[in-house]
Amino acid sequence: MILIGQYDSPFVRRVGIAMTLYGMVFDHQPWSAFGDGEKIARYSPLRRVPTLVLDDSVAISDSWAIIDTLDQMVGPDRALIAPSGTDRREAMRIIALAAGAADKSVALVYERVLRNEALGMWVARCRSQVSGALDALEIARSQSAASWLFGDGISHADILLATYLRFAREALPEVFDLATRPALAAHSERAEGLAVFQAISQPFVINPPT
Repeated sequence: MILIGQYDSPFVRRVGIAMTLYGMVFDHQPWSAFGDGEKIARYSPLRRVPTLVLDDSVAISDSWAIIDTLDQMVGPDRALIAPSGTDRREAMRIIALAAGAADKSVALVYERVLRNEALGMWVARCRSQVSGALDALEIARSQSAASWLFGDGISHADILLATYLRFAREALPEVFDLATRPALAAHSERAEGLAVFQAISQPFVINPPT
């Protein structure tokens, strides 16, 4: 299998971490959606990352679809999410919050990089959305005294939350300070201390189109 995308993306990174935890062998192509769009287009007509190319050459884009495919491959007993019930619903709620905050944070980065003058109304809206999501995520994380959100085993919700927090800290340090959100800060530190997070990692960089 081939995983396309750079690990400074919280979405690409979550896939790489999940695949590693599942013991899946894959090649990593760190192509940028900006600089390597034509390469990505051979597999994804949307030129989006992450894209996972399966062994039968089928290519799947968007991390939620990729993660669902991986879970189907390993089966419900190994999947990093509850198969049903309250824990699955709560995990999906947290994943949606973290993914939404990540999307809006990426939008803020693009607004800063791609425009000579940022659109104030859009920036304010994105910041408000991210701040609200982080507040909700802080509450959710603080309600669990366990090592991870749903006990002693790491879940997809834990992974995406951590990869997003790393992205926000590096890409938008002047905007989002985790010092006021201690549960999230502790979660990030715990996750980034794991060998798999250190192996599937890349400092944030952005190379705008020329």
